[in-house]
Amino acid sequence: MILGIIGGLILIIAIFVLVNASRNVKAMNRTIDTVLEELNKHYTLTEVDPEEYKEMKMYGIMKFKVEQYDIEGVGNISLMRVNAGVMQMATIVITPKDKNLPLMSADYMYILGNRKSYLEFYDVVKEKDATYNQLMTALSDVVNNYTHLEDFEASEAWYEHLLTVDAYKAGKAKNDLEVEKLLADSLKVYLEHGKALPELSAEDKKEKRNITVAYTDGLIEKGGISTDVFKAQLGPEVTKDFFDQVFFGTLR
Repeated sequence: MILGIIGGLILIIAIFVLVNASRNVKAMNRTIDTVLEELNKHYTLTEVDPEEYKEMKMYGIMKFKVEQYDIEGVGNISLMRVNAGVMQMATIVITPKDKNLPLMSADYMYILGNRKSYLEFYDVVKEKDATYNQLMTALSDVVNNYTHLEDFEASEAWYEHLLTVDAYKAGKAKNDLEVEKLLADSLKVYLEHGKALPELSAEDKKEKRNITVAYTDGLIEKGGISTDVFKAQLGPEVTKDFFDQVFFGTLR
């Protein structure tokens, strides 16, 4: 009798997890599709083979599937999906190389029926002209349109001085479409303003890469939430190679 009750409870929990996982995987994939659809409206994308980093398994249950593209005239984008059963996660990183744009990083966590999203723009530029400042103002305006979504306070980090515009949102599955729209609206502004920025000179591209690498190397040396996971599983040297070649693509 007791074993039957326990077995029934286990079955109910398993079904609950599977139902949520299925819904969350759809939301995760839709988030990635939102990014690719918006990018294809503005720029030519060329897929890059992440090679040995295409699929990575960590902690036995975390399977990372990685995509990488070259955004013509802009730089690198990496897209990562993780399905760990009770938790799913989508990560998007745009690393500009050819234009004076901020680095964009976005993380979307789906834990059963709960949500957390991080949308951040990092100041990895040498000089801020009027066009750049207009972009940051426009991005702030987009974020301010979503103040009705629940905020949460992100953990303190050493790189806070590089953050310009950010949005940290918590919620439920019912908020998925609005959070995706926040991403799409921000990305549209980011890409449209990027069109107005001139291509950097060879010397300025080198300087921009150096500024970006100082940030990405700093993540490995000083730590970061996701960086610490990679370091623990891959080691600092492999993590740096992954960052340089794929995740940020600074050395491509």
